[in-house]
Amino acid sequence: MIKIIAKRLVREECLEDYIRLTEELVAASQAEPGCVTYTLNRCTENPRLFSFIEIWKDQAAIDAHNASEHFTRIVPQLGKLLEINYPVEHYTEVWG
Repeated sequence: MIKIIAKRLVREECLEDYIRLTEELVAASQAEPGCVTYTLNRCTENPRLFSFIEIWKDQAAIDAHNASEHFTRIVPQLGKLLEINYPVEHYTEVWG
């Protein structure tokens, strides 16, 4: 399995739009066949800082997700609402 952490700092004036758009993205992504989990998380210390935490069955599932209609439509819209778009990190478990 592959875990992804995608951290984003949202502009203050865009918080409501960001949360609205991510609701559809999370629901559609969770329904994909290779998705184990897909959540949007908000930092407790900074309410403008969000992280998508995802677990995918394999790289093929990630590739299909990245090519999906909802991803290719919504992610560019989200990008316009960001102050900082941190690099996406991919992880595999060491033990477990």
